Amino acid sequence: MTFRPLSLLVLHGPNLNLLGQREPGIYGSLSLAEINRQLEVEGKNLAVEVFVMHSNHEGFLVDAIHDALGKHQGILINAGAYTHTSVALRDAIAAVNLPTVEVHLSNIYRREEFRHHSYIAPVAIGQISGFGAQSYILGLQALVYYLRTKCEAKV
Repeated sequence: MTFRPLSLLVLHGPNLNLLGQREPGIYGSLSLAEINRQLEVEGKNLAVEVFVMHSNHEGFLVDAIHDALGKHQGILINAGAYTHTSVALRDAIAAVNLPTVEVHLSNIYRREEFRHHSYIAPVAIGQISGFGAQSYILGLQALVYYLRTKCEAKV
């Protein structure tokens, strides 16, 4: 079976640039660069283009979501702490209406109460958390599956 080429945007939010150093008991020992390499390898395995961006700045992430419209067919996002605070990111995802999967390295529901709420979840097609770096790979696989089955079935 052949698929049309897919282009996916991966967004990493605040403090994820410190992965590997920052609280490895919670976030693991892999660096963001290592996670990005794993995503690129999995993207090749799935025959999709993966474009990765990171920012500690909310407005940059909002701009990247807006810019995804017309360039990418889906978004994989770990918004970090903005998950729990950013109506702006939620509204940007809703505005572009691209299938979006939310991922988290840790299980946010086993952590502090304030992390239990996600502004992104209601506008995402799904959420994966608690599997460390594997959350990103599972999220990428789920997004590709969704785009190739749910979206292509409509075309």
